[in-house]
Amino acid sequence: MAKLGGTRQGAIRAYLFGYFLCTSGFLFGYDTGIVGGVLTMASYERDFGYTDNTTVAAVMVSLQNAGAFLAATQVWNLSERFGRRKTIIVACSVFCIGVILQVVPSHSLACFYIGRFVAGLGLGSSTAVCPSYNAEMAPKEIRGKLGSGMQWLFALGVMISYWIDYGTAVGLPESSAQWQIPVGLQLVPAAVLGLGLIGCKESVRWLVKKDRIEEAWDSLTWIRADDGAEVKAEFEEIKAGLASELRASEGFKKKELLEPANRYRLLLAFGLFLGQQCTGMTALAYFAPQIFAVLVGDSVSQNLLITGLFGAEKFIMCGIYILFFSERFKRRPTFWIAPILMAVCFAIVCIVNETAYGDGTGPNARSAGIATVAMIFLTNSIYQFSWGPLPWPYTAEIFPSRIREIGTSVAVSTQWLFNFMFSLVTPYMVNAMGAYVFLFYAALDLIMSFMAFMFVKETQGRSIEEMETIFHSKAAFDVDAARKLGAGETVDEIKRHGSTAGKATGVDVFERPAQNSA
Repeated sequence: MAKLGGTRQGAIRAYLFGYFLCTSGFLFGYDTGIVGGVLTMASYERDFGYTDNTTVAAVMVSLQNAGAFLAATQVWNLSERFGRRKTIIVACSVFCIGVILQVVPSHSLACFYIGRFVAGLGLGSSTAVCPSYNAEMAPKEIRGKLGSGMQWLFALGVMISYWIDYGTAVGLPESSAQWQIPVGLQLVPAAVLGLGLIGCKESVRWLVKKDRIEEAWDSLTWIRADDGAEVKAEFEEIKAGLASELRASEGFKKKELLEPANRYRLLLAFGLFLGQQCTGMTALAYFAPQIFAVLVGDSVSQNLLITGLFGAEKFIMCGIYILFFSERFKRRPTFWIAPILMAVCFAIVCIVNETAYGDGTGPNARSAGIATVAMIFLTNSIYQFSWGPLPWPYTAEIFPSRIREIGTSVAVSTQWLFNFMFSLVTPYMVNAMGAYVFLFYAALDLIMSFMAFMFVKETQGRSIEEMETIFHSKAAFDVDAARKLGAGETVDEIKRHGSTAGKATGVDVFERPAQNSA
């Protein structure tokens, strides 16, 4: 565990709660992973009576992504009005309704598609709200580690879905159960998340923003398992930060989004999740069996097995990054160095496949196929150390509370929008371009690297309130002074000794109206 102040129970609770919220990432990953395997099953094709596999694959994935995109763009209204916890509970309920529509034996693609869209509404809502909820409750020392858990549990969901697809495809006789079991198991994580949140506390920062100070203090002491001086100092910092935001502009107005600091952050969130989809790794997660068929041949069982190993590697590498490196690697260099390495790997895949694999029957075909799969696995490892997990905590932490619902909705809706676009076109690209599709993604990776180098700011180890200074917001305030005030120092003592943050920002925490502490 990262070094945390406070009680050991508080540290354990922070980890457990943070990763529990990341169950929405598991749900996202499991749903992503089952699609490719289900589409290879003869039982699914027989039950729904279609012949155009490419079109069904594109529509099945893109419809759910469309629903998720629509939900992610609008859910911030519900999250702002009713709170994070209730919004996620409702989202899980909607998702479960969508899954039920998919598994009923209707033998109708229309019914299945409607279920995908409805499930997408729930999935998009939960993935948009959970990162904000997590960031608002996490200690700053491990916020990146907890936020990155979205990708780790996403990888776990993908891995499990791949092996369930493989197990039902090779272990069960051809029947409806082959595809109904993988699809129906989506109900389990959705129910766990929705029911589990019933006994949890609401976001501290959301409660403070709604002027429910006593409830906010109760929530903070619950998640920290402590009510000592350090927790009081953190609470004062939270209240001071929110007071500064409110003082900068009373009553939210849409024009706040166009303020330079907020506009920059919104564009940055949009760009990061666009970049995450441009890596090609999400498209590969959806259609791994079909893409591996391009590299090593058309054996269904072989490709499902490789896909299962691919999912296991995804989970293991993401876990290694989160547990040992997420709070050691700086955010900014990770964002621009990793795409260069991924581009090199993709270029090698394309070159080897086109020059050595041939039609798959030559003397070098087997070794070339192994080499290309190995490079895909290496690319996946790089992704799990960078663009896979990192956009989730980064975009959740950079926004002030006044626009965090909108900011994270913009970020996650961008993810779903371009997830929709890439999942819609990838099957057709693979059919038309073959291995050259990897060269396309390599070019996108290089563009991402340049953009990240130019525009990403470093946020590691900084509190959410300090983001106002990093992004030169009008709501920037003296965080150091606020914490000292909460820890028991008097105003005169702080002014006499000074504070590092105050000297750096040129603003004064004592300019705001006094707030009652808990």
